[in-house]
Amino acid sequence: MDSDTREITRMWRVYRTIHQLCRDRNYLIANSDLTRTLDQFRSEFASSGTVDRVRLTFVVQKKDDPTNQMFVFFPEARSVGVAHIREYISKMSKESVTNGIIVYAGSMSPLTEKVRTSLPSNYRLEKFHESDLLVNITEHELVPQHRILSDEQKKDILKRYRLRETQLPRISLDDPVARYYGMVRGQVVQIIRPSETAGRYVTYRMCM
Repeated sequence: MDSDTREITRMWRVYRTIHQLCRDRNYLIANSDLTRTLDQFRSEFASSGTVDRVRLTFVVQKKDDPTNQMFVFFPEARSVGVAHIREYISKMSKESVTNGIIVYAGSMSPLTEKVRTSLPSNYRLEKFHESDLLVNITEHELVPQHRILSDEQKKDILKRYRLRETQLPRISLDDPVARYYGMVRGQVVQIIRPSETAGRYVTYRMCM
């Protein structure tokens, strides 16, 4: 397999996983984007023999709120610079979109990372290296089922068990599963593990 074919196959896997991620965050995703074959991907995005990353960019909307949208950007350059961040925020602003994800191939400088994490509070621009998306970690047999609770569900859990937020076990913002689901500080995730005695074992963790 030559290098171009390996790269196309790699990006096909990345593209599939990021669409699964969007679906699992409750965004509307066409079935064709989840089932696209390697040959179909090559024909649509790599007909010249190399992947056109700019054409991979897409926008999605929440199932229950069409106004809640998210861009997914694929920088053409391997290194993401401040200019890219400004370009993406400008595009998001023009389209009235406040959430975005950058899927990048190479590196992101400390200055770029500082700009990304210092955006106005109404914007959220996440980052995933392509290597993070080669496989869907939530489908691994060792990763239990995770379900993000709504604010009302969180209140119900705290009330039911007579707990304060600070008494819940923690899950880090940098945890791979927390990143996959786009968790933010204060959110609670329900984790369901199989149990030989009880059928299943349920725990809750708060993102910090």
